[in-house]
Amino acid sequence: MTNDTAERTANFHLKEAIRSYWSERARTFDLAFGHGILSEAEFSAWQEPIRSTLGAKPLRVLELACGTGEVTRLIHELGHDVTALDFSEAMLCVAKAKHAGKQRLRFILADAENTMEPDAAYDAIVCRHLVWTLTEPEATFREWHRLLRPGGKLVIYDGDWARPSPIGRLAERLVALIDRFSGPDPYYDGSLSQRHAEIMQALPFGRGLRFERLSDLLRGAGFEGIEKVSHGPIARAQRRSADLRNCLRTFVYRRFILVAHASAGREPR
Repeated sequence: MTNDTAERTANFHLKEAIRSYWSERARTFDLAFGHGILSEAEFSAWQEPIRSTLGAKPLRVLELACGTGEVTRLIHELGHDVTALDFSEAMLCVAKAKHAGKQRLRFILADAENTMEPDAAYDAIVCRHLVWTLTEPEATFREWHRLLRPGGKLVIYDGDWARPSPIGRLAERLVALIDRFSGPDPYYDGSLSQRHAEIMQALPFGRGLRFERLSDLLRGAGFEGIEKVSHGPIARAQRRSADLRNCLRTFVYRRFILVAHASAGREPR
């Protein structure tokens, strides 16, 4: 077996592990803190970066890794034409049921790293908690640049899920203490958590995703005008309706929102 063949085979198995993991999560995914959007205040906080970046004019928007369709609603209710894509049929089933009958919305089963969509087909791309799972980030960012018209917009919600912040380490210990006395959160099943950890260890961003590194890779793919938007308003909105355990979880990791534009006249490096 050649090195290239070995790499493709390893990548295939990793991507199948990713698909299997999130497919098993589909039925209860909205129950997980930070995935389901549970209040109007939280909905508004998640939606504001999309509203301010995309503007009022209806656009053709591609949502990558739409999952159960929570972020889909944020985009669609702003009046945009949305194509929502996911790798997992189970996730798409939940999303389609949630949004049944809506106009200006289509769901497709496809890989966010290789969408098979036409060149310059979209005015904007939005994704939440996807980038850290990418198996080939450099090639993927070139793919996203290809999908956008010149000047098209990219909105990424993500974070460094591998390394807690200094205050986050204390928050983690307090969450563990709550788990010890009141029982663990039933969503965070032990076996699935172990699989999550194994997947993370195999990923390029498994040791952490930092805004600065992501910015460099996006510039190399042809993006410009990269800005960091605070995730703070979302965390504050989540804390308004969260119990103590979930309130503490908002402090664990460094989360961020990145906004960028597809360059008009420069080939990606």
